Amino acid sequence: MSLIKMEHISKSFGAVQALDHVDFELKKGEIHALLGENGAGKTTLMKVLYGMYKIDNGTISFDGKMVEIRNSREAIDLGIGMVHQHFMLVPVLTVAENIVVGMETKKGIRFDFEGAVRKVEELAAQYGFHVDARAKVSELSVGERQRVEILKALYRGVDILILDEPTAVLTPIEVKELFVALNQMRDAGKSIIIITHKLYEVLEISDRVTILRDGKLIGTVESRSASQESLARMMVGRDVQLAVRRKSEKIGEVMFEVKDLSYKRDGIQILDHMNFSIRRGEILGIAGIEGNGQTELLECITGILKPDSMEVNLLGRAVTGNAFDFIKAGIGHVPEDRMIRGLVLDMSISDNLILGYENQKEFTNKGILRHKNIRKYGSRKQQEFGIKAPDSEEHVRNLSGGNQQKVVIARVFSQEPEVVICAQPTRGVDVSAIEYIHKVIQDYRDSGKAVLLVSADLDEVKTLSDTIAVLYKGQLVACDQTENYDDVRLGTLMTGGKE
Repeated sequence: MSLIKMEHISKSFGAVQALDHVDFELKKGEIHALLGENGAGKTTLMKVLYGMYKIDNGTISFDGKMVEIRNSREAIDLGIGMVHQHFMLVPVLTVAENIVVGMETKKGIRFDFEGAVRKVEELAAQYGFHVDARAKVSELSVGERQRVEILKALYRGVDILILDEPTAVLTPIEVKELFVALNQMRDAGKSIIIITHKLYEVLEISDRVTILRDGKLIGTVESRSASQESLARMMVGRDVQLAVRRKSEKIGEVMFEVKDLSYKRDGIQILDHMNFSIRRGEILGIAGIEGNGQTELLECITGILKPDSMEVNLLGRAVTGNAFDFIKAGIGHVPEDRMIRGLVLDMSISDNLILGYENQKEFTNKGILRHKNIRKYGSRKQQEFGIKAPDSEEHVRNLSGGNQQKVVIARVFSQEPEVVICAQPTRGVDVSAIEYIHKVIQDYRDSGKAVLLVSADLDEVKTLSDTIAVLYKGQLVACDQTENYDDVRLGTLMTGGKE
């Protein structure tokens, strides 16, 4: 039986047709995946259902009756909740306070904090969520914050839960925990919509999948009868090369070397006497559960963070100083969070493409920016790297996640540094962008350069890396050729087990 039926939904933003006569149906007690490339219209369609956008044309039916959902309050009143990709929590408040806000339990005229804690603990236990109701949100991991957002929706009695890219920032273990909880919610009669572009997750968790492309409905299929290849073809409109392992043709001498890297924060050893090197024509992948020192490692070897001890050598020359000095020495950096460290969202594509390199003669003359040259350069790189935008003067804020990441990739690789520190290169991007970014990284290695790859996606690490080093509690506990690892060995090492 259809719980939600959306028919002929159209929505435009100026000249951009975001949704073009799209149909969508949700059944009671199902997990329904909404799949498509970045910019396909997935989030827009769900924001229509949640009352955040007013449609130009079309109808919405709820439980067989036509409805008009004008705002999120009306959506919640119908039992529809949405967890956004960027969480909407108050960091200084506790978990319990964030969940019950607006529907607080009272003891007389006062807020009953202990009563709120009890209610939240009961709700969390019901769905198998492990979260401390008394903890401040600022102290939680990303995965824990997401659970708080889901519990916040469930506390309001929703029967339909929309999750926008729920696994984009989760570790593999957190993803598994989330899927267990979602299956429990479905078994309890909830209906769930997952917006995603991760094909293997769609097949693992969903009952049905609806595919959008360029704002149009391509089709709805049963997940059990689909494959990653068939879904990718529907998403992109062509065959996509998924997880193509391409070994290095020639690995040469050591290009980049890090010795005795140690870093303490508040008396806690975050990085513990790390040593590693990368050779010419090699991709060294770091495998590890997030939170084991990856961020600090990246920031130390790119000059952002000052460690307690470290020696860095590039082509036999010592590298010291700040981030600008490291860039100047020939160390490129694709940061793990493009929104915070990778881009200035209110600047144009062209201006973002020269960040960190703006002092070059092509872009600056006697301290004055050469805007004409910068625009020409931006247009050339936009075309070369397939960045989808009206022109290179478009603000980066207006691009899809995949195209934002292409701007970062284009900026770093266009400068041809000797080594690239590449962190989460495909986080939050779609399958065609992943295919493209993987090719850029592999081609770069094959041109005789070196790459350090850090990714929470273990399949990505195994696909791209020639050598894998395993990071656990700030130490490299193993380093071996990729083909010498299987999932059992990697999983054991990543969780602190002995070989």
